Amino acid sequence: MKKDNIVLIGMPGVGKSTVGVILAKVLGYQFVDADLVIQEEEGKLLHEIITEVGTDGFIEVENRVNASLAVEHAVVATGGSVVYGQEAMEHLKSIGTVVYLELPFEELEKRLRDIKGRGVVLRDGQTLHDLYEERVPLYEKYADVTVCEFGLNVEQTIDSLVKKLQA
Repeated sequence: MKKDNIVLIGMPGVGKSTVGVILAKVLGYQFVDADLVIQEEEGKLLHEIITEVGTDGFIEVENRVNASLAVEHAVVATGGSVVYGQEAMEHLKSIGTVVYLELPFEELEKRLRDIKGRGVVLRDGQTLHDLYEERVPLYEKYADVTVCEFGLNVEQTIDSLVKKLQA
């Protein structure tokens, strides 16, 4: 499989799906929302899967599904917790360029209202800030390219991303 995909990672609410759809149109790529693939394969909504199998069980499902994605010439928007799955991240890095959409915590907090309804993987007693602190080092570890979205609208984010990919 060729390494001609772009894989978007980052916290929930950074706009992976929104940026992904528009980026795919700009580049003439397919768009794949990994969360929707998980829901389709499991026949359940994300929050239903989390409720049924727990946080760790969901991470296993997410890891399995993402590790088996077979796409070419696609922009893939992943779930925010994909970075917990080593097999998934190794696979995604092998088939594409991994782009971390970065946002400061304060901006992220403004964007996220109904965190549980979004199917966000939070452990008991874990706050959004705890989650942010836990995940940022993982996003940075796996990213080939980082785009800081602070102060940018969607079009500016895409322009910045495309320039970095062409560099």
